[in-house]
Amino acid sequence: MLVLINKYLRSKNPAGGGGGGGGDEMAPAASNGAERDRDLYLCLPGCVPVRAKRGAAAAAATVTTTARTSRHNFVKSAASGLLAGAHFTNHESLPALPDAYAEFAAAFPLYGALARADAIRGEEYQHLDRHVCLDYTGINLFSHAQMNSSLPSTSSSAAPSVAWQPPFFDIAYKSASLRAQVQCGDAAAGIGAAVTRRIMASLKIPEDEYTMVCTANRTTAFRLLAESYSFQSGRQLLPVYDYESEAVAAMAESARRRGAEVTSASFAWPSMRIHGTDLRKKLARGRRRGGRRGLFVFPLASRMTGARYPYLWMSAAHEQGWHVALDACALGTKDLDTFGLSLIRPDFIVCNFFKVFGENPSGFAGLFVKRSSLAALERSVIARSIGIVSIVPARRWSLHDGYSTELEHSRSFPKLADPALDDADVETTSSFSGPLSSTAITRSRNLQPDAAENGDAPEIREVDAAEFGGFYTDELREQNGGHETEQLAKDEGESVMEVECRGLDHADALGLIAIGNRLRCISNWLVVALQKLRHPHAESGHQLVRLYGPRVKFDRGPSLAFNVFDWKGERVAPPLVQKLADRHNISLTCGFLRNIWFSDKYEVDRAAVLEHRAAAGDEGAVVAPGKRRKDAGGDVGILVVNASLGFLSNFEDAYRLWAFVAKFLDADFVEKERWRYTALNQKTVEV
Repeated sequence: MLVLINKYLRSKNPAGGGGGGGGDEMAPAASNGAERDRDLYLCLPGCVPVRAKRGAAAAAATVTTTARTSRHNFVKSAASGLLAGAHFTNHESLPALPDAYAEFAAAFPLYGALARADAIRGEEYQHLDRHVCLDYTGINLFSHAQMNSSLPSTSSSAAPSVAWQPPFFDIAYKSASLRAQVQCGDAAAGIGAAVTRRIMASLKIPEDEYTMVCTANRTTAFRLLAESYSFQSGRQLLPVYDYESEAVAAMAESARRRGAEVTSASFAWPSMRIHGTDLRKKLARGRRRGGRRGLFVFPLASRMTGARYPYLWMSAAHEQGWHVALDACALGTKDLDTFGLSLIRPDFIVCNFFKVFGENPSGFAGLFVKRSSLAALERSVIARSIGIVSIVPARRWSLHDGYSTELEHSRSFPKLADPALDDADVETTSSFSGPLSSTAITRSRNLQPDAAENGDAPEIREVDAAEFGGFYTDELREQNGGHETEQLAKDEGESVMEVECRGLDHADALGLIAIGNRLRCISNWLVVALQKLRHPHAESGHQLVRLYGPRVKFDRGPSLAFNVFDWKGERVAPPLVQKLADRHNISLTCGFLRNIWFSDKYEVDRAAVLEHRAAAGDEGAVVAPGKRRKDAGGDVGILVVNASLGFLSNFEDAYRLWAFVAKFLDADFVEKERWRYTALNQKTVEV
């Protein structure tokens, strides 16, 4: 971040973009007033730029020199101190785990001081030793030990009840518009308010400036915001994403239907950094129309490639008259500590929360609305049925109750399952890490296909007020003036309740710096290690793995996008890599990189790397690159494998992924795996 700010200050033509055809991701141009006084920028903790007087130039130079030296030394240690001079052409030639860790610890001595994270993992998350979880993004609420404990999980003076045993809470859908929910809010007492308070305290989001609205999931939060935002004639939606996102697609669909113009940022190949010149032009477009331009959706980091983007883009968007929505779902557990809400305040923030890292992906999303931005929201009949939820006390799970917060069930309540269902009829695998717990298996029996996916109206069922804290329409909420706490306080106790969220507690105990340093070391080691794998006897020295996005970099994110290639240089299908990884107890995901911009220097790479998405009916299928229009967009991109490290990931997780990928150095690995599972009477992996 500091390097980008310094480049911006030294640029001779800030508004015109950098060299290299405008592909550099430079800090956005300052406003006219800022250009006149030419203030310097200092980097406070978290690299949030603030204005400083000219007299601080010497201090700024000292900070800059120290930061640059530190970053340079880190990159140098990673590039030269890890597996120096080694290339591996056989998976059996990889160093053993203890030897690899010894070299890793020598290259990154700082990692040894972060042993507390390993201690927490060993005590509270022992299930992670059985399965490598590289497919979770979001914020972890509870620990595995807490979820499997019979101890009460609240500090309320009231005697614990059955409802407070794991999994601690359920969600109940309600009919309310986003604007009414922000104005009236939920009851101030009970588990919902307790969870909200705990989350906002951990994220350091001030309760006097923001209101947290719970939604079923991330996609629901994005769609709810699009249906509620005042997309008047001429307003725009400008998302900044280098990959295909279901949530962003749902938001764009709603915005277009309401008359908004939807454009997207582009990303320069091969670094996958924001194409700065292009984004500056899009932010400035329509300035003469007056008023707000529209909604700028900014993620701060790529969920796929790990590329990080400067905070200054949000400041530039505000200066250009945009409302800003920060997508914090791809950020780490404590990354919002760097945000400096007192300096750069987005109008909306979206976060994703799940119960247990590596086992229970159920949970909800939080849409934080800035109270001063309430005027940007409209009341919408459609928005009332999208998926605002209340957090309610959990009930004992049985075949006759339960609610789903998973993506494919976000808009409807599950129907009752057949009590006669046999265990063999229940799919016990998950798209998330690890085997499902017995609780989750019981829940899976209740889940039915989502009618909303077929265009049916979402089903909203009234919730018993005495049991779930009330079911209110906008009219009732306004008649009550937002005072809904009296009955709920009687039901759940007069005292203010506090919920113990050990997942949040562990992240708070480790802190931003420790978590950041830990993931920085592991992710950069994995980048180096993957690039050391090469096919044997290949005249051109084909690398086994191709990475997309930043390589070894101090401020890269904890996500990697890559593809595996065979000895002939042909890509192994990413879904196949994902399936085989799951057979080896490693959970990965697949993604589709898009919005890629090629400068003249890299134009020759366009035909070699881009591919067409197949028809909508053939999900995941792609058309071989090389036969497409040069200006094709939307469905043109790169299908990749993704691995995302969490704050509980350790070096062994990265090593196990490396060892698995190295197995593809064996030309017969895929065929051996297919016959192996056929012989074991399991499902054949389609090649």
